[in-house]
Amino acid sequence: MEKNREPGLHDGHRQRMFEHLCDGAKLQDHELLEILLFYAIPRKNTNPIAHSLLNAFGSLEGVFSASKEKLLEVSGIGEATATYLTALSTLFSRLRTPQEGPPKIYNVHSFNKYLDKTLKECAEEVLHVYCLDAGHAVKFVKTFTSCLPDRVDIPPDEIGHVIATQRPHSVILAHNHPNHLTNPSAADDRFTKQIQMLCMIHGCTVDDHVVVGIGEPFSYFLTGRLQKIKDECYRNLTEGPYLY
Repeated sequence: MEKNREPGLHDGHRQRMFEHLCDGAKLQDHELLEILLFYAIPRKNTNPIAHSLLNAFGSLEGVFSASKEKLLEVSGIGEATATYLTALSTLFSRLRTPQEGPPKIYNVHSFNKYLDKTLKECAEEVLHVYCLDAGHAVKFVKTFTSCLPDRVDIPPDEIGHVIATQRPHSVILAHNHPNHLTNPSAADDRFTKQIQMLCMIHGCTVDDHVVVGIGEPFSYFLTGRLQKIKDECYRNLTEGPYLY
């Protein structure tokens, strides 16, 4: 952010502003903007700059609708602060835009349609874990990613922690193959089996594992592949080696 200046100056004022904010005081627009600017300009009085911004653009909405180039024209606004305000503008815009969530009640066809739309937009491979209650309502969603284009390396114990803490009735797994066909790999099969074993230990089950990529989503449930994995897991638990 902006270069530090005047160390120690205005600290008492800033603390009082923070206290007013946390106490629920009805702050004026310039005071809210002043507080936001604390994080862009650590060691300078931001009150005049907040007033300058409001005078230049007329309102908070005007400030956060202004382009970076226009922000830089305001006295006291440097490159870093203009970038900071532009990032806040983008954040506020996204918060105002309704985000489409998963269907509230799990249905294999509507859920797969939602996953196909959501995961095809991801440039890197991600894994979503949906925890369902006994009525098949989505109660919790956890997203994992390695920020890699071709794989998502998630230790099963991390998913085990989600299952242990959320205690779902069942889970839906979903991941994508960016720029590749939806055909599941041998690694996908092993992963599905690992998570099914974890679920069985915690008293729940995998309802589906959906792979999104080029073509129609692949559903482990609809193709019968999930049932074969469940049968194998059950045999491993009931017919595994015994030590005497």
